[in-house]
Amino acid sequence: MTRKKVKLCYIVNDSARKATFKKRKKGLLKKVSELSTLCGIDACAIVYSPYDNQPDVWPSHHGVQRIVSQFKRMPEMEQSKKMVNQDSFLRQRIMKSNDQLKKQMKDNREKEMTELMFQTLVGRSLHPFNIMDLNDLGWTIDQYLKDIHKFQSDTNNRMSLAAGSSSSSSSAAAAALLAPPPPPPDHGVMRNVGENSQAAAAAAAGNSSGGFEQMEKQPWFMDLMSPQVNFGGDIMLPFGDTCHTPLWSNKIP
Repeated sequence: MTRKKVKLCYIVNDSARKATFKKRKKGLLKKVSELSTLCGIDACAIVYSPYDNQPDVWPSHHGVQRIVSQFKRMPEMEQSKKMVNQDSFLRQRIMKSNDQLKKQMKDNREKEMTELMFQTLVGRSLHPFNIMDLNDLGWTIDQYLKDIHKFQSDTNNRMSLAAGSSSSSSSAAAAALLAPPPPPPDHGVMRNVGENSQAAAAAAAGNSSGGFEQMEKQPWFMDLMSPQVNFGGDIMLPFGDTCHTPLWSNKIP
């Protein structure tokens, strides 16, 4: 259940005021303890009341005396830098409220002049207004015209940028279409491999033919190719005894 907003004013009822004091005092001391623990700072609290003879202190009398002595050792300018009493606190609140009031009055005046500007567009007369109202109306119209011109210029800049980017992309696409096709991949390695293989085959063929011709010139090769015939005995085959079978060893009559 949410709490309702508390009205900050003096409580006239004595019993209600006493009960509120006890509750608020307990909460205040708890907040000081949490502030000192969570933020690691030196803090103390001294609460006087018409209901007790002795003031309530936190964390202890010794702790309060230590912090007060530390505060008194500071320069007077530093001591009174952020110090406020009831009178100065109320003055600060009044100044803050006045600033908020001026800001709200300015906003209301701008809305009023804006409404008057749109009413004049549909034919409302400006005769009952004084010179101050007319000056404010003129200022409002100038502000709207500046906003309109700024919006138009921003829109034109975005459109020009978009048109430039689209034209550059279309020209790039046209250049890509008109560009000549890329050359086929180079198969020089395959040609070299084929040429090398053909050259190797030709060299092997040349070597074999040359070797065969050299073999033909050898006397032992000629002896093998021309079998020696012994008319008095068996035919001597050129390949020796490995192929000497009865089928080939016929005697000439």
